[in-house]
Amino acid sequence: MDAFSDITTVLNRYFDTLYYCDLDKFDKVFHERAIYITADESPTLCYEMGEYRKIIAQRESPASRQEPRKDCIDGIELAGENTARARVRCAIGSRNFVDFLTLIREGGQWKIIAKVFQIIEK
Repeated sequence: MDAFSDITTVLNRYFDTLYYCDLDKFDKVFHERAIYITADESPTLCYEMGEYRKIIAQRESPASRQEPRKDCIDGIELAGENTARARVRCAIGSRNFVDFLTLIREGGQWKIIAKVFQIIEK
């Protein structure tokens, strides 16, 4: 597979992670040292992966509420062989999100190393 196909696979797992609150997929898509950040909360919300994983574990999944999926990959940009950025959109509950995901390829595997996002209330 090429880098775009590999990254698209990771992004689709990312969407599944959020929709199903699937921790197995969480561990496959996020780098263990990734960060999660938004300036839409005050103060700025910033988590390391252990904290974010706990939130996903405790969240009622959108799948369990039968929410319609609104996943979209707007674009993927490669900076080189091991670095990429994706702009994606999804919805959870009453919020839409625009996520800028930075990915790195380590040991032949692409993983999200940073999730920086904008919250858009419906």
